[in-house]
Amino acid sequence: MPGRSHPRFDALTVPKASDVLASEVRERILSGEFTEGMALPPERQLVEQTGLSRATVREALRILEVEKLLQIRPGRGGGAFVHRPGRESLASTVQLVIRGQRIRLEALHETREAIEPTCAALAAARRTDRDLAELDAAQRDLVEAGDDIPRFLRANIDWHSAVARASDNELLIGFMSALSQSIYAATNLEQFMDAEIRSITARAHAKITDAIRDQDGPAAMRRMARHVCGFADAAARVDRRGQVELSGPAED
Repeated sequence: MPGRSHPRFDALTVPKASDVLASEVRERILSGEFTEGMALPPERQLVEQTGLSRATVREALRILEVEKLLQIRPGRGGGAFVHRPGRESLASTVQLVIRGQRIRLEALHETREAIEPTCAALAAARRTDRDLAELDAAQRDLVEAGDDIPRFLRANIDWHSAVARASDNELLIGFMSALSQSIYAATNLEQFMDAEIRSITARAHAKITDAIRDQDGPAAMRRMARHVCGFADAAARVDRRGQVELSGPAED
């Protein structure tokens, strides 16, 4: 009939065949159907089974390799092998986001202040003898570093990483690994590392370790909060005045 309106359709976006194949393989890996180390069929068989071109299959495999869900091994006995993501994948991804988005140092400190005290509380509840040994070893290395600033910084990161591992929470471990590395990379630590600051840091770590050893979650959380907040405040003052003032460890 004249004047009768007709329904309209929006333009459709058809996904690329390589994205569809990558999505299917990704889901089967993440669901556990494809287990760690499992070999996918050879490229020729994938082409036959899916009906896709060799170039499309290769592109799909490359997508999953970049996502670190597959390991592509060349040569005889090679192929595409399943690699399920671990905590190192999380840490790497978070670090890429931090760098790519140019996340403000202030935001990194805020995130650390929200997360690390909880890590300490969980560590107090879940720590094992091995966790305590790792904390003690990192603390010893930190104290014995003396004027060796690079050694002190490595030991400092080792100690904070040990606290995160003792929490036995994979997400917290991954986030803390990325945050610690990013914060230290973005901070002018040379201005922090005089003898007084090293001594204050060592005492704070010792008190937090004692709370974790005693399985005193509230004390571990409280002392860690004071420690990381003090570091963040000092970093902000350095940015503003080129000076550093870091409060000592909690006495409770």
